[in-house]
Amino acid sequence: MGDRLTTSWEELRAKLALLPEKPGCYLMKDADGKVIYAGKAKVLKNRVRSYFTGSHDGKTQLLVSHIVDFEYIVTDTVAEALVLECNLIKHYSPHYNIMLRDDKTYPYIKITREEHPRLEIVRKIQKDKAAYFGPYPNGGAASETKKLLDRLYPLRKCKKLKPKVCLYYHIGQCLAPCEFIVEEQTYQQLVKEITDFLNGGYEAITADLVKKMEHEAEAMNFERAAELRDLVIHIGRVMETQKVTHADRVDRDVFGVYADKGYMSIQVFIIRQGKMIERAASVFRYHSTESEDISSYIAQFYFDNPDVPKEVWIPEDVELDGFQEFLGAKIMQPKRGKKYDLVELATKNARLALEEKFRLMERDERRTVSAMQELTDVLGLPELHRIEAFDNSNTQGTDPVAAMVVFVDGQPARNEYRKFKIKTVIGPDDYASMREVIRRRYTRALKEQLTLPDLIMVDGGKGQIAAAIDVLENELSLDIPVCGLAKDDRHRSHQLFLGEELDPVALDHGTSAFHLLQRIQDEVHRFAITFHRGTRQKNSLHSLLDEIPGIGEARRKQLLRHFNSLNEMKNAPLEEFRKAGIGDRLARQIVAHLQSS
Repeated sequence: MGDRLTTSWEELRAKLALLPEKPGCYLMKDADGKVIYAGKAKVLKNRVRSYFTGSHDGKTQLLVSHIVDFEYIVTDTVAEALVLECNLIKHYSPHYNIMLRDDKTYPYIKITREEHPRLEIVRKIQKDKAAYFGPYPNGGAASETKKLLDRLYPLRKCKKLKPKVCLYYHIGQCLAPCEFIVEEQTYQQLVKEITDFLNGGYEAITADLVKKMEHEAEAMNFERAAELRDLVIHIGRVMETQKVTHADRVDRDVFGVYADKGYMSIQVFIIRQGKMIERAASVFRYHSTESEDISSYIAQFYFDNPDVPKEVWIPEDVELDGFQEFLGAKIMQPKRGKKYDLVELATKNARLALEEKFRLMERDERRTVSAMQELTDVLGLPELHRIEAFDNSNTQGTDPVAAMVVFVDGQPARNEYRKFKIKTVIGPDDYASMREVIRRRYTRALKEQLTLPDLIMVDGGKGQIAAAIDVLENELSLDIPVCGLAKDDRHRSHQLFLGEELDPVALDHGTSAFHLLQRIQDEVHRFAITFHRGTRQKNSLHSLLDEIPGIGEARRKQLLRHFNSLNEMKNAPLEEFRKAGIGDRLARQIVAHLQSS
């Protein structure tokens, strides 16, 4: 767990008194020294002190109840604080911050710059002199558009030229440069037509196709006329999804926000060339003020996205400090007229999304209650509210660890999860590891009078169950039911065993109770694997640092706290080592040693 922080209220109050009246960012830490919230402020002194004074609602109280210490970074402007906040959130992934977890960029349609060009869908713009169109916030729309272009324009389809013509040539969708000479002027004309199409010229192309269709019909080539008719209909369907909302052809994003019951819903209407081509939607718990978390969301939305539009419309109650400089776009807060109506429409969609979220939560809650009751009946327990589940993880016996997760009334209680480094077991012995972890957990639970579970779940079958029961009954005199989900040859949850019964419990795999047990098993396995990977990486880093002269216990801890991995340390500049409190000479030794290892 590392060194636990024990900052007293007096120490916190002294630090609060010294806060500067300047803009910047602050980091809230828990008892383990882990950053649990990162925020920005126009005035650090006022914002940080507000957490520790006055009354708060439930969501903020939950955050404050875990704050043991804080630190801050001063910036020259609020715009700098916006950028820094994004960096801090991405670096620390704090539990109480809202985050955009999907790091994917929007897709683009690309016309390659080759002797025989072709169309591709890509997610990054490269300096390769190719033509890029987009981005398309809807990946499906990009794919459909490319399929349409492939049908309309006979560019090369294969990545490498084949020895002879393929089906695309026979259906008129490729000029077959593999067998025939294609003049450069032909490609130039095709590329120009595709470019015109993607820049909004599809209406002229549609009109041309209609003329060709009528000509083929007059010539009684009904089959070809039908193909052209279907193509016109397909163009209409693809381009219909890009609904025209403004005639000014301006790129803009419109934000709508609705908050209720500690949750926030944000809808973004993405408008390109005057057309609303897609919307982005997010629903999340928020822990600061509405205005702060809205501005944090908007800053993160654009932080890694190269497609910042000309205009950004946001609700009128969002603070604008720093946004103009940060985004480089025209920020507008409409108060009346059609612009205001569009913001209100986005807000209405946000409200509907949040109401849907609440309905789903109510449904899930009903299902969870049903699963818990079903599991109680199947196992024959008097009551079932709290389940504690355990899993071991090691690599051929090295760096052995275990993890415990807690589910209360069918929901994960993540603040009660625990990690264990196996101390007494040598080699890969799951049964002995299970004994140690059960012994340590419930010896402490008895000593500190912690809440005991109604059911203990172990990862495995009869062997792991017997090991847990032996410690509970014979060493600790505890009578707690123990169950385990045994896996089949394909590592899938297969049979449920309770206690030392020889036969598995009759529980159908399609029931809510079985799905709940699977969910708990998957969660504890994920938690154990994540802990094991971190421990293995840290131990590797620890051992390499021990080989360097001048690295003692204190400096090793400094380095481990500052750097996340060997690779990061190996490639870090000297200024990054200075931030960790390491001098330039020693930093060069460290980098040289790691690069040579």
